[in-house]
Amino acid sequence: MSFPAPIAFTRSPRPTLGVEWELALVDKTSRDLANAADELFGLVDARVGDHPAEQGRIHRELLRNTVELVTGICTTVGEAMDDLGSSLEVVRGLCDRIGVDLYGAGTHPFAEWSAQQLSEGHRYAELIERTQWWGRQMLIWGVHVHVGIDDRDKVLPILSSLLKYYPHLLALSASSPMWAGGSTGYASNRAMMFQQLPTAGLPFQFDRWGEFEHFVHDQKTTGIIDHLNEIRWDIRPSPSLGTIEVRVCDGVSNRRELAAIVALTHCLIVDLDRRLTAGEQLPQMAPWLVQENKWRAARYGLDAIVIQDADCAERLVTDDLAELLVRLEPVAASLGCLDELGGVADIIARGASYQRQRAVFAETGDMRTVVDSVVAELS
Repeated sequence: MSFPAPIAFTRSPRPTLGVEWELALVDKTSRDLANAADELFGLVDARVGDHPAEQGRIHRELLRNTVELVTGICTTVGEAMDDLGSSLEVVRGLCDRIGVDLYGAGTHPFAEWSAQQLSEGHRYAELIERTQWWGRQMLIWGVHVHVGIDDRDKVLPILSSLLKYYPHLLALSASSPMWAGGSTGYASNRAMMFQQLPTAGLPFQFDRWGEFEHFVHDQKTTGIIDHLNEIRWDIRPSPSLGTIEVRVCDGVSNRRELAAIVALTHCLIVDLDRRLTAGEQLPQMAPWLVQENKWRAARYGLDAIVIQDADCAERLVTDDLAELLVRLEPVAASLGCLDELGGVADIIARGASYQRQRAVFAETGDMRTVVDSVVAELS
């Protein structure tokens, strides 16, 4: 019998923050997706030689219609937004030179998967070879938030408890109501699409790090994965970075709303961390309740009625968010993101991106104007 190899966790002494923001490239005239990443990164690579501080901030992704902006290690939400803002300014200028715009949503309303080109790289080719039709369907964009954890043994209890707030984060960020020229009826079609990949979707809930190591051992032994980063859970440990990585959210169209969602994520994890450190037994929900909450948030967005606890109490997600924001205010004050956390209420008042996209389409009947509206929000 073989034993699992230990998985080292590079602890983060403080609850640091990192954000990855995926954006699509769309043609300025047709508003369809543009396979322009090679042109864009030719300009990026030429620029980095003269601006070394930008190294590692602008990344390729699976498809040539995508660019990802990545922060360094930040201490506050404001610092992370400034970091992304600098990269955004650079990329927007380069995009103008090649006739494309940046588009921040979970899906594109009318693009066809068959017209999209794969980025070069063995890792991407291998993914598509294995996943075939479902892998080729992945015209989706999201936001990933990393929060530093100071002790490996805290990671899995915090991760499992954080699943209670999965529907809150998804409902706020939901921005993918249309697909291949039609309405899906879902606020977040991206969430439903992404879970079709074999190692994606909701995480398993483990109590101890050793159980996670056994899981990874089995995955590698059977050839399901070769590397840890091929575990594509919606929330996952990131041992090499010393973080919990939250991958729940759809793509976001502007930094104001991005800041609000990142602040909520930061506060939730730090709050759970502090409660665990104080000796509290963190609450958890059964996997079947977590799964139902994910579906409800994907389907109904901010109108979702979510299951709150193991006793199956239910509540409108926006009512629960209103109470949650008040409870998290002291945490936000300590993290320096009180103003950004307040932006969550603004999303609810203004309407989430999926609601705004539906309103534009109801008024115009033209999905190109939906793309226009999303592009216009980028700031």
